[in-house]
Amino acid sequence: MADEENLPSGWEKRMSRNSGKVYYFNHITNASQWERPVGDGRGEPDKVRCSHLLVKHNQSRRPSSWREQNITRSKDEALDLIQKYIEQIKSGQEKFESLASQFSDCSSAKNGGDLGLFGRGYNLVGEGFDLVTLRRTRAYVADVRTYLTPNGNCTLCTNPLQGNRLQK
Repeated sequence: MADEENLPSGWEKRMSRNSGKVYYFNHITNASQWERPVGDGRGEPDKVRCSHLLVKHNQSRRPSSWREQNITRSKDEALDLIQKYIEQIKSGQEKFESLASQFSDCSSAKNGGDLGLFGRGYNLVGEGFDLVTLRRTRAYVADVRTYLTPNGNCTLCTNPLQGNRLQK
């Protein structure tokens, strides 16, 4: 029996042009992952891979990173950079992974911004992604300022879809 025949519905095996490694793509949800998918056969992933490109500013909780010992850019300058990156990605001029590798202030930059796999109910702020069903609704840049209290800490909210668990 062919390898693809044992995959859950919606999944196909592909080869990465960059690394030459095998990965798996779900044409129903547009999810991709390095790990061979397992599941219920409905094409829904058990986990999703998340990535980000972090741009810190001089008022960040810790205004330093692997790239810069002392970050001096203002919030507005950081937002301008983010907007520039969004435009470059949307236009096809740059790939997200390339920009994250070069410019993210997070150590995930060494992996193209890859934060790893997240399962159902994981405490992760994100717009455009339903953590209950693990399905993308569309891609958004999450403005984390929405979730911050005046002292700069995260706001915790209860999620009624997950037994009122607290989430960031």
